[in-house]
Amino acid sequence: MRSSRVSLVARCVRGLEPALGTEILRTGSATIDRIGHREVAFRTDDDTPLLRTADDVFVSAARRPDIGPHKTDLPALAEMARAVDLEDLARERRGFGDGIEISASFLGRRTYNRYDIEDTVGRVLAERTGVPYHSRRHGEPPPPGHSGWRLTLDGTHATLLLRLGRRPAHRRGYKSATIPGTLHPPVAAAMAQAAELRPGQRVLDPCCGAGTLLIEAHHTAPGTTLLGFDLDPAARRAARQNAGPLPVTIRRGDAGALPLDNRSVDRVLCNPPWGEQVDAGGRLVGHPERWWHELARVLTADGRAIVLLPEAHGLADALAVGLSPVHVQQLSLSGSRPLLIHLQRRRHRGRATGQ
Repeated sequence: MRSSRVSLVARCVRGLEPALGTEILRTGSATIDRIGHREVAFRTDDDTPLLRTADDVFVSAARRPDIGPHKTDLPALAEMARAVDLEDLARERRGFGDGIEISASFLGRRTYNRYDIEDTVGRVLAERTGVPYHSRRHGEPPPPGHSGWRLTLDGTHATLLLRLGRRPAHRRGYKSATIPGTLHPPVAAAMAQAAELRPGQRVLDPCCGAGTLLIEAHHTAPGTTLLGFDLDPAARRAARQNAGPLPVTIRRGDAGALPLDNRSVDRVLCNPPWGEQVDAGGRLVGHPERWWHELARVLTADGRAIVLLPEAHGLADALAVGLSPVHVQQLSLSGSRPLLIHLQRRRHRGRATGQ
């Protein structure tokens, strides 16, 4: 454990800030300082906080008021870089690796671009640390071993951060195989955490793809029974490869006619194929409502489904079979604005719909 609490910043997909904040507090060793656009700032005495809903976790290096919108304002960022306490940062991160690379972003109109920002700060940091600087200006990825820095200008503050780990947190070691439409792991982790999984529950992904949701479900709640179906043999191979020795069962199956008994599943986690990146197949072609009928059929009386949908696609069909949305959260993901939706059976006195 650290002798004193350190200030960290976790970055995430837009819309996952509440989920990330909740996960930080659940560590039991952290307090939150602020929640902002795509980030949560917190303090902890944990050396390496494992946050599955985070895209990345950084040590806070410097913070000052945002600079102006003109190129003549950039020297203020160079001064910020010169004032960074590198000795203290080196202790937190155990050095700066073989070089410096930095990624910048900003809100609002500026007369400079991200590469101008990165070069202004990166060159100062490289000079001070005595290691090479890698510019992203020409699109070349940084060499292995370079320390990752992040600079954000949000219109109020300029914040300089240094990645805590050697690679971004969203790059999972298990994800060696991928397919089109594969889900971003931190989003999958947020969905698994929202499902309130418990050991002994049966968890289903009827369109499992590369298996990301089921693998994140295992890491969220070991001891669950995990079952995934997919019609695509390439997807099933990828899911089995990614899952490795984990207790995840992957089978061929049609999400429009699941080979499962009524009321046999406690939780459904799914990013269904509604034609955004992957087209529907099997019995769902031309009949997407069958997906909702099958969910309602296999879920237990107190079952819950956590799904990612483009806009409100298909919710009328969900309501028709007795599944009610209890929470909706919009995300910003790879240029799209999907909805993360929690559904459960609608409670009423009569016989449950979908049976």
